[in-house]
Amino acid sequence: MSQSSASRIVTRREGHVLVIGLDRPEKRNAADAQMLGELSLAYAELENDPELRVGLVYAEGDHFTAGLDLADIAPRIGAGGLDIVAEGGINPWQVDGHRLSKPVVIAVQGTCLTLGIELMLASDIVVAAESSVFGQIEVSRGILPFGGATIRFPRAAGWGDAMRWILTGDTFDAAEAHRIGLVQEVVPHGEQFERGLALASRIAEQAPLAVQAALANARTAVREGDAAAEAQLQPALVALAASEDSRIGMEAFLTRQQARFLGR
Repeated sequence: MSQSSASRIVTRREGHVLVIGLDRPEKRNAADAQMLGELSLAYAELENDPELRVGLVYAEGDHFTAGLDLADIAPRIGAGGLDIVAEGGINPWQVDGHRLSKPVVIAVQGTCLTLGIELMLASDIVVAAESSVFGQIEVSRGILPFGGATIRFPRAAGWGDAMRWILTGDTFDAAEAHRIGLVQEVVPHGEQFERGLALASRIAEQAPLAVQAALANARTAVREGDAAAEAQLQPALVALAASEDSRIGMEAFLTRQQARFLGR
């Protein structure tokens, strides 16, 4: 589904992958209310369409995002905070109690500030161009990270490395992002999208229900602890074993053919 040029977000389908692009390059993809709302709708499309199995988020232009467009966003912060989700949308940062059931791959390049890092932290796999420069700079603007960095950054990088960057507002490069675990792969500039799409497509080839079950169990362990995740393992296995995809997977194994999963 391609959207008009006036949109801040563009989407298209590559097989079972929903490709979601930040499309405000003239502003270094700074996020205003329109972009945030449209991004929430794109995430809802990914979640709600059974034909879609994986999301790939990228950015048009030289930069992933310069962060929030504060001139547009700051006046919108009310007594209850900031509402960034359009009606029917899903919070891409997933800090409101709702969780996406499908995996998301992120491909970044150039400047990637604040909510860009938080979008990475809320996703599952990140590919970064060597050109990437990251900054969790909210404290330099008199606010705190409110898209999940205070929760997920220490978990991903360890307490000291997370605080090193959150509390100083300093910027860091792709090599450091890779070292501390924010990024899974670093590639030459210009290759991040194709590598991200390759990873997303590889995930989309797997049994969708199994991918979602594995993702859900890992998230349960993070949010609720090992015991809660352990209690779900056998019931999840029983449900998957009864699926048509399980039969397809077993037949593919026995016949040495590539499985073509149906998602049921």
